[in-house]
Amino acid sequence: MSHASLTDLTDLAAGVWRIERSRLIGAGAKLLRDLDEAEDCAQDALLAALDTWPRDGIPANPAAWLMTATRNKALDRLRRRAMLRREHAALAADDVASLAHIEPDFVDRLDAARDQAAIGDELLRLIFIACHPALPREAQVALTLRLLGGLETAEIARAFLVPEATVAQRIVRAKKALHGQAFELPAPDERAARLGAVLAVIYLIFNEGHSAGSGAQLLRPALCDEALRLARQLQHLLPDEPEVHGLAALLEIQASRLPARLDTRGRPVLLPDQDRRRWDRLLIQRGLEALARAEALGELGPYALQAAVAACHARAARAEDTDWSAIVAGYDRLLALNPSPVVALNRAVAISFARGPAAAWPLLQALDAEPQLRRYPFLAGAQADVLERLGRSSEARQAYLRAAELTENEAQRGLLQERAARLAS
Repeated sequence: MSHASLTDLTDLAAGVWRIERSRLIGAGAKLLRDLDEAEDCAQDALLAALDTWPRDGIPANPAAWLMTATRNKALDRLRRRAMLRREHAALAADDVASLAHIEPDFVDRLDAARDQAAIGDELLRLIFIACHPALPREAQVALTLRLLGGLETAEIARAFLVPEATVAQRIVRAKKALHGQAFELPAPDERAARLGAVLAVIYLIFNEGHSAGSGAQLLRPALCDEALRLARQLQHLLPDEPEVHGLAALLEIQASRLPARLDTRGRPVLLPDQDRRRWDRLLIQRGLEALARAEALGELGPYALQAAVAACHARAARAEDTDWSAIVAGYDRLLALNPSPVVALNRAVAISFARGPAAAWPLLQALDAEPQLRRYPFLAGAQADVLERLGRSSEARQAYLRAAELTENEAQRGLLQERAARLAS
């Protein structure tokens, strides 16, 4: 134990608690099968630290102290549940229950390797709980950001531009839906089936931060940061899953462009016009390394294929150096694996640069028939760009205005209206 000022102790306890919060909740949830009670136990552990550490000093391993205190709080609650008396015998045999009579400052003697493995298990368990298939996608997103991102309800509401009451209701309903669930890691076959939802939620969080669907701002960097953090954690927890590395690669490379996506006046800058000197080379390097790990592990999935396309842009020092033929080939592979209209749209845009706008125009026209894209602003925007490059200015202007009408993001709308006005003049 070491001693410090009360302010330093408070700051240390609060800092460690913020870092370890999701793991503490995961440990409590495993015992209690109730996320609200698990959060209460984690907060009670923090209060116990603020009461104990000023008197006894800082433990050698503050994170382990909080973990043990959280488990003790959870076990105390189990003892108070009369309906669970029959389970005490089973709990007593469990390693976790054996910690019930251990003072928190004894955790220094615990086996470090076992603790690290347990911490990893708590976090992985919580990720799969938050993305339980019983929950709708918006509830999965809210619960993931609350439990793993550590964001408060008001912060999530601001990020997605929905009322705070709506987010609170989603989280409450999600916790009620999961009440009584066995908060264990799913079996390997079920985990593989649920991993898709986990990756999709992280991807959705990043996309909302990278190109906000509505509101005045184009970017919401806090969401990008949370998605990146979750993807990196998954890489450590599931090192043999190629799509985990594929998603991490995609997000790292996409995040590398964030500094160049807005001009000095806060207006969007399209990819061909970005100052590539402002791209974050460290994030690009991390992304390329993650992509290489995905490739080494086997056949590339949808996220890894998208990362491979993003890597073509990242490797080009100038926009005119972009290997558009390789990008088209990447979208060909992605379309064969995931035949969605959005992928077909991205492929058509790539063809417009690889083979010219005339080759892409029939493909973009055909996509008008896709119900999923009828009110998709990026289809109208892509059509406008190709029409402009074909010299069909009047039609291009109308397409830009149609795209502006469809988008709910004010920054994107302003850019589209500006391009339409330029053609009108």
